[in-house]
Amino acid sequence: MARRAFLAASLSLLLITPALAQQKAAPQKATPSAVVPGSDADPVVARVNGQILHRSDIELALRAAPPQVQQQSVQQVYPQLLTSMVNGILLAQAGRKAKVDSNPAVKQQITAADTEIIADAYVASIARGQITEAKLREAYNNYAKEAPKQEEVNARHILVPTEQEAKDIIEQLKKGADFATLAKDKTTDPSGKTNGGDLGYFTQADMVPEFAKAAFALKKGEYTQTPVKTQFGYHVILLVDRRAGKAGTYEQVAPQIAQQMTQQIIAVKLQELKSQAKVDLYDPNGNPLVANGGPPPAQAPAKSQAPAGQQAPLLSLPSGGAGGGAPGAPTLSPATAPGALGR
Repeated sequence: MARRAFLAASLSLLLITPALAQQKAAPQKATPSAVVPGSDADPVVARVNGQILHRSDIELALRAAPPQVQQQSVQQVYPQLLTSMVNGILLAQAGRKAKVDSNPAVKQQITAADTEIIADAYVASIARGQITEAKLREAYNNYAKEAPKQEEVNARHILVPTEQEAKDIIEQLKKGADFATLAKDKTTDPSGKTNGGDLGYFTQADMVPEFAKAAFALKKGEYTQTPVKTQFGYHVILLVDRRAGKAGTYEQVAPQIAQQMTQQIIAVKLQELKSQAKVDLYDPNGNPLVANGGPPPAQAPAKSQAPAGQQAPLLSLPSGGAGGGAPGAPTLSPATAPGALGR
């Protein structure tokens, strides 16, 4: 949605310091608010030329923000969120005054945004009725029995901007320098300056490929002999320990299970809606693709898709070391996030 994209971009500029993709995602602290927007429990936090902004608007913005922002509490990011949203309102007001909302392209984007919001709300409404705590627990128990036990490693790293700096650090390590001490002094990773570059345990899927490949190739107690380049800079990695992975806890995995169950619910509902609708499809030149409103062959459901009413197998979920979403799992809007299902 255009509004979310703008908000996410502005939040990224204001809030996100260069974050490591190899850093494990922390559990989201921004939980959906149970208050009714605009009620007494939802105070006004800003008035911009008469336009009112409520606390629930700030909470919604945080839930729609990038993961690096979501992992922080509302209190931590409140000043920047408030400033960002006020800036957005001022720009939108100026845009309306300049009549940019009368531009056909802008009208088209507004319509698309409206469609997405209503579709998201509808998905949330049907998901709330079908995804219960009991079903989530049952799905989790099945996952825990069959979850692949991925290997995990514990590592430290030192991140620097240039290859030469990384080479200099490696030379110091060869001369007996302490890795954690060097990390606190040299790394550009903010957390590494306080914890000596400790990344804790993680699986290969938790890290960017270049970092994961180098870390898992090391033996316990070894460090990389050449700098490891990623999109964030140059790393020197020390392997501290290695262990067999374990299934994630219910709290870690339930959000991904809920996402996948929601995706399955959407698939069944869409099949039902398409069977009752008249849909005419055309190619980019406006020529009819097929007759009778059916989907073109290229868009026909795959044979492996579960029949209507039958739950498809859950996608692979992370091991205990992963805090992020499951590989390939659908990304849902805040309205359909698991935490919102009980509202």
